[in-house]
Amino acid sequence: MASSAAVDDYLKAIYQHTEWQEADITPSQLAIVLALAPSSVTEMVAKLAAGGLVTHRKYGPISLTETGWHRAAAMVRRHRLIETWLVREFDYSWDEVHDEAEVLEHALSDRLLEGIDARLGRPRFDPHGDAIPDAEGHVHRESFVLLGDAAAGHTGRILRVSDRDPELLRAISDVGIDVGHTVTVINANTLSIDGAEPITTPRYATEAVWLTTEG
Repeated sequence: MASSAAVDDYLKAIYQHTEWQEADITPSQLAIVLALAPSSVTEMVAKLAAGGLVTHRKYGPISLTETGWHRAAAMVRRHRLIETWLVREFDYSWDEVHDEAEVLEHALSDRLLEGIDARLGRPRFDPHGDAIPDAEGHVHRESFVLLGDAAAGHTGRILRVSDRDPELLRAISDVGIDVGHTVTVINANTLSIDGAEPITTPRYATEAVWLTTEG
């Protein structure tokens, strides 16, 4: 089996892919997410399957086993607690924390992580709106709709903004989109934030912002 950190990174990526969509991830999608060669991903997925962490048939999607899911949830918990800690305690902005957390999540002890969780008041969500699993892997999540799929007239609170691209996060912040604000979709090209004057819906936001299904 590969290094523990590499295994955890794979499991975390698989877990995160299925959080906000119903379809399992494919090896080609996983290669894109991890920025790795498809052949390397195929080899690692085979090792994960042999280790009982995922199930996968040739050319099919990848699913976490129960063991794999618990290990992935623990790593996601680490990552999101660290992001929250950096924002609250060190004044990082939400576009800066992802890469820092990628490094720190493999270094902090369980004891320190528990201390961070307690100090922060055991938060349920990270700065981007992603649910933080508790110590048993449970999460609190409301029903949601992707901004680009929301019908005209829909009003919902911003649940989550994708943290995949720091530049995208900065652009989204610049137009006033942030977790917790309320958005009303006026039509396919226009929205209002917190009842303010309508603005043109940024095309980059339609696939990166999730709203509650109820206002």
